[in-house]
Amino acid sequence: MGTSRASARSVVFAPLDPHSRAETVVRRLTDAITFGLLTDAEQLPSETDLAAQFGVSRVTVREALVALRQQDLVETRRGRGGGSFVRAPAAAADRSLRSRLSELSLPNLRDTADHYAAVAGAAARLAAQRADADDILRIEEVDADVAGPLHRMERAYHLEVAAVAQSARLAREEIRFAGELGTLLWSPILQTADSAYDPHAEHRAITAAVAAGDGDLARRLTEEHIETAVERLVTLHLTLVEP
Repeated sequence: MGTSRASARSVVFAPLDPHSRAETVVRRLTDAITFGLLTDAEQLPSETDLAAQFGVSRVTVREALVALRQQDLVETRRGRGGGSFVRAPAAAADRSLRSRLSELSLPNLRDTADHYAAVAGAAARLAAQRADADDILRIEEVDADVAGPLHRMERAYHLEVAAVAQSARLAREEIRFAGELGTLLWSPILQTADSAYDPHAEHRAITAAVAAGDGDLARRLTEEHIETAVERLVTLHLTLVEP
């Protein structure tokens, strides 16, 4: 589990595209805070280190930190031992996610979700063909992590399946979609809105198909799992854009 978390954290601080702006830094860090990759009260790297890791200027990093402070997701402390520290109040994260969802058009949301379902489904199919006993154990261990938030477990589970697929391209696509859509798709908002939702049962069925080497079933179950989450997200989207 520690390896998956470390891998996901490395994606948070991966260099940005040269044309990216402060909004991209804000999005990356907001996602990381929302999913618990950056925990409450954790100190962020210095402005100089953040600028180097993201491949942007210190001015861009400073602008991003100002925006995060305005959202109450980061606080800055002065003096000895000072710096920028994560604040992860549920209310602030909830507002951020709802605001982000309301900015998306429904066609764009569905199109992105369809693409993600195809990627995750393909990864599950390949995982069924290539997984060994140790791979199955790792997937099961991720799903068994009931101590943390469900949305964090969801993301880790799909990242692990993509890793077991042994396709570097699919793994990169999974990571990209985890940042682009996963924050919304597996968000705490939807977990609260649908208290009857039990992802573990669906994950166990997918894992069983992978363990049995049934790639077609693993793919179908994964696509259905994501499509169900998409429908919950669409329902919430409609409530947010109603006049």
